[in-house]
Amino acid sequence: MLIREMTVEDIDAVAEMERTIFSAPWKKDDFADLINKNDRGCILSEEDGEITGCVVYHNIVGDVDITNVQVKEAFRGHGTGAALMRAAIKKARTIGGERFTLEVRKSNRAAIALYESLGFMTEGIRRNFYEHPTEDALIMWLK
Repeated sequence: MLIREMTVEDIDAVAEMERTIFSAPWKKDDFADLINKNDRGCILSEEDGEITGCVVYHNIVGDVDITNVQVKEAFRGHGTGAALMRAAIKKARTIGGERFTLEVRKSNRAAIALYESLGFMTEGIRRNFYEHPTEDALIMWLK
């Protein structure tokens, strides 16, 4: 598995992966906006030339919002998500990130277990945060 930063050439593939995974997917322009920015970025996983997952982060004065975590279904449960998260946290720390936060569907037990294994703790709930279906989000922090 190769872990690397997203490039302009990756945008179409990442946007397509996003469309197949999420009910409210980001658009190509959303991913393009991450290129060459000092306060945000996107870390990708790749196997045999195929993009298999990504993590998007945005540093806001030391608080890093992990806004997007995705792994293609065929690559889940093999350490891809953990490798992506570790790489994104490491990269975000190089640009001043000190604390990390994310939201996760309350029913997404696999993701919650992953985040907890990395040291994230649940510190709140955002009611009806997700759509299709409507669901609460857990707010998790790594401090």
